[in-house]
Amino acid sequence: MRVLLDTHAFIWWVTDDNRLSSTARNIIIHPENSLFLSAASAWEIVIKVRLGKLSLPEPPETYIPSRLMINRFESLPIEITHALLYIKTLLIEYLLLKVK
Repeated sequence: MRVLLDTHAFIWWVTDDNRLSSTARNIIIHPENSLFLSAASAWEIVIKVRLGKLSLPEPPETYIPSRLMINRFESLPIEITHALLYIKTLLIEYLLLKVK
């Protein structure tokens, strides 16, 4: 299964935080799953560190890549087409709400 980790799941996994559910832990440790972290999550982590809302043992610029490698997680980039598709989806949802 291909799994996109959300920001909290990633942080809680790499810091061994007990807030990560046993279901999430089982998904992460399952050897047949491919795990991904979005560039958006990395961005969110950097912002949280810079605002003082998250403390990491090393700068996020080295911490995130090292934890991806150690845990065999893959990086999922954001492409312009993703952003444009998201904007298109929001516009369609907005128009559908106006029709109701």
